[in-house]
Amino acid sequence: MQTDALRLARVGLMICLAGGTALALAQPPGGSRSDSKDDKKDPQSKFEPKSGPGIGQKFLARMEGNWTVEKTFFPRAADAPPAKSKGTCKQEMIQGGRFLRSDFTFEGTDGPTTGTGVIGYEPGPGLFTSTWFDSRQTKMSIRRATEKFDGEKIVLLGVALGEAKDSRKSKTVTTLEDAGKRIVHKQYSIAADGSERIIMQLEMTKK
Repeated sequence: MQTDALRLARVGLMICLAGGTALALAQPPGGSRSDSKDDKKDPQSKFEPKSGPGIGQKFLARMEGNWTVEKTFFPRAADAPPAKSKGTCKQEMIQGGRFLRSDFTFEGTDGPTTGTGVIGYEPGPGLFTSTWFDSRQTKMSIRRATEKFDGEKIVLLGVALGEAKDSRKSKTVTTLEDAGKRIVHKQYSIAADGSERIIMQLEMTKK
């Protein structure tokens, strides 16, 4: 019986060794064969790995379409009435659904003014970043979230680019309302003591 048990143990060991050898032969050497093929197809991915859309892009995609816009500007003086203007906006997801591009046109006494915004979401840190430029000024503004997306609103803070440290601080809050048929975008000025004052609001209604 001892001889039979020893013979069975040897057979089991040989089977395990054979299975391990077959598995090793089936794997690319060092696990690099498939990687090398991918590197040849897209060598840039080794330094800048690709990333796909996330939950933020799903939220942005709900804003696609054509919209009518009412812009309200709130002057600093308490007794000054708000200034209103109307416009239109076309929004579409670009770059494989990774970014939302917004093209605005506003009516004005001196003719129309235009503006373009682009906003994206990084699934890793869970943060939004936006850029804006328009026909009124020859500079760009950048805003970035400091807290992860809560699934309901986009909150961005202005990012200073080469400006003085005491430059004006601002915050924007964007929400979707009426089952996605209305977008409300509010911009606030942040004082040194942390208090906030609304300076501009966009009410966008889907056509």
